[in-house]
Amino acid sequence: MTRTELHPGRAALLVGIVVAGAFFWDAPALLPFKLLAVMGHETGHALAALVVGGSVDRVSLSLDESGECLSRIPDGFFARVLVFSAGYVGSAIISVLLLVLSFRFDARRLMLGAACLWLALMGLFYARDAFTLLFSLGMAALFGVGAKWLPGALVGGLNLFIASFTALYAVMDLKDDLWNSAVRSHSDAQLLANVTIVPALVWAALWTLVSVAVLLAGAWLALRSPTPPAKGAATPRASR
Repeated sequence: MTRTELHPGRAALLVGIVVAGAFFWDAPALLPFKLLAVMGHETGHALAALVVGGSVDRVSLSLDESGECLSRIPDGFFARVLVFSAGYVGSAIISVLLLVLSFRFDARRLMLGAACLWLALMGLFYARDAFTLLFSLGMAALFGVGAKWLPGALVGGLNLFIASFTALYAVMDLKDDLWNSAVRSHSDAQLLANVTIVPALVWAALWTLVSVAVLLAGAWLALRSPTPPAKGAATPRASR
């Protein structure tokens, strides 16, 4: 079994990104990454709607960092729970996939290329307004150029930043759902509470626990690297 150890440089960079992102949260330069996180959130809703046999009418983003996914989903408790839960939890899963596949499996360029394809598809298939379309195609073009021509170290750093910031955005949104009643009153948690007997606060707390657990597990996997064998250690040979 291959042993792994914490990669200190990668861990320090991730912590630094999260701290800096929280400190400079209102900086205009972070707006594109916030909108990217919102698109990840809405993509989670859209994918869940398709999984339960529904359809997606449109996905839209706004400069005020709001977004919506208008979909048609079958009646049923579990279908509604899956679709409404897929925003926050889906954002956490997207962040983890980007981290783990980029660093544990060294698929950095592939993941940035996949992000390019994802945004292009969302824009072409589901955007119904000029802003959402232009943002999706513009970011897709930038990611495509980055995947093709950026040095490998910069691709890894960009993937780490996107994954860390998307995770931070999801956590900040969940914090508002839990502790800000004005926000919670028109959140995904409240929309789900309206069609179930479970209060919005319970849904928000459950999504927070699941999302944080997913993020911690993903970070643990992504921030570890194989331990090089000790000098002079015997190399196992297959028996004949």
